[in-house]
Amino acid sequence: VQLVESGGGLVQAGTSLRLSCAASGRTLSINAMGWSRQTPGNQRELVAQITSDGRTINYLDSVKGRFTISRGDDKNTVYLQMNSLQLEDTAVYYCRAWTLSRDYWGQGTQVTVSS
Repeated sequence: VQLVESGGGLVQAGTSLRLSCAASGRTLSINAMGWSRQTPGNQRELVAQITSDGRTINYLDSVKGRFTISRGDDKNTVYLQMNSLQLEDTAVYYCRAWTLSRDYWGQGTQVTVSS
């Protein structure tokens, strides 16, 4: 499984940004997709996760009510809509995919929130 992210950038606090991730390869083996981030302090967090059937969605507490994860109709694309961005959201965001045997990471996209 290969994952390619897009949509990162430099934004002001309080604004919005949308990340996209396209999966290719053995996508039928994917059980769930999501987003993790690594902060400048090297803290790594699982931000959001959605199962393949879309029935189960989980969020990091600090992003609940601000971020929304969704999947494309083809189920090979996952989005992260980030609203009301805060300085603390500054991080490298990685697309994730889970199969029964392992998980996969994208190359990462930088999100920088400025005051």
